[in-house]
Amino acid sequence: MMTQQMHVSRMTRLSTVAMIALLLGLAVMIAAPWWAGRSDLRLFGEFFLYLSLATLWNFLAGYAGLVSVGQQAYVGFGGYLFFGLVMLGGIHPFAAMPLAALAGAAVAAPVAALIFRLRGAYFAIGTWVVAEVFRLTAAQIGALGGGSGTSLPIDVVRNLADGRAAREALLYWLTLGLAVLIVACVVAYLRSRRGVALTAIRDNELAAKSLGIDIWLSKFAVYVVTAGLTTLVGCLIFLQKLRISPDAAFSTNDWTAFVIFIVVIGGIGTIEGPILGTLIYFLLRETLADLGTVYLIALGLVAIVIMLKAPTGLWGLIRGRAGHELFPLSRRVRGLPDKGA
Repeated sequence: MMTQQMHVSRMTRLSTVAMIALLLGLAVMIAAPWWAGRSDLRLFGEFFLYLSLATLWNFLAGYAGLVSVGQQAYVGFGGYLFFGLVMLGGIHPFAAMPLAALAGAAVAAPVAALIFRLRGAYFAIGTWVVAEVFRLTAAQIGALGGGSGTSLPIDVVRNLADGRAAREALLYWLTLGLAVLIVACVVAYLRSRRGVALTAIRDNELAAKSLGIDIWLSKFAVYVVTAGLTTLVGCLIFLQKLRISPDAAFSTNDWTAFVIFIVVIGGIGTIEGPILGTLIYFLLRETLADLGTVYLIALGLVAIVIMLKAPTGLWGLIRGRAGHELFPLSRRVRGLPDKGA
């Protein structure tokens, strides 16, 4: 007679096809310097930077439940520390970036110990206050231009690669590589035992605590890792811009408000959500940016409509109706036919 043997698997036919398509798309994007123009490369680079920030904010808020409105603190910190290491310390840009990321994680540890005493809306306000402290501190650094900011020396830029085209291609590959690294790190973390614990905390914090999960330590680890990677993104943002100032580096609109918009419309608490949200945001921006204030009004209307009609975001709506998951995170129990007596 036929019996059924059960086994647990993460992969589905859809996720397998999605991974193959993702690898093919990645190969096409790696080759972009040979088929895309300079303006396209800058646009793609900016897309990957926003995707990185959105993925990190989603990891922080969507999985750890830490709704921060002050992540611009680490974007700006990364930019200023990168400029300081390169201009004042004489360190090569490629060496300065990982050093800045480690410094960002180190700074985030005492910050987390302080703001984790706050809950709910007070936590969100606390993160914004921390960002303002960072901004005011940066404005006092006279060696980096004080309140007016400074530009990266031309010699530093020229030392990155030979020729303008080579430098632009290099910066593009760095942004692409960073986006891939961040998405891969988040997926790997969520597939690990720590990720399972984090999901349990998100679903029911009281039940997770009763199972022996250290809630504070789990959230602390996510906050520190997110801060370090956000600092690294900040380095690349201002390496691409070649100029930094306190208002630009610690801009709430650019590095937090737009990022939250991306995650909300795409789908918070999913890997696919920030990717979809970034695509929609850039589509709206490139289509409506010339309309001035109408562009911002349109973004607000889109966010309101999606929050009313699809509170879990567009990908959350798709997943809720069809159960689709492109990145294999969830475990599924499947049956295999087995012959037996």
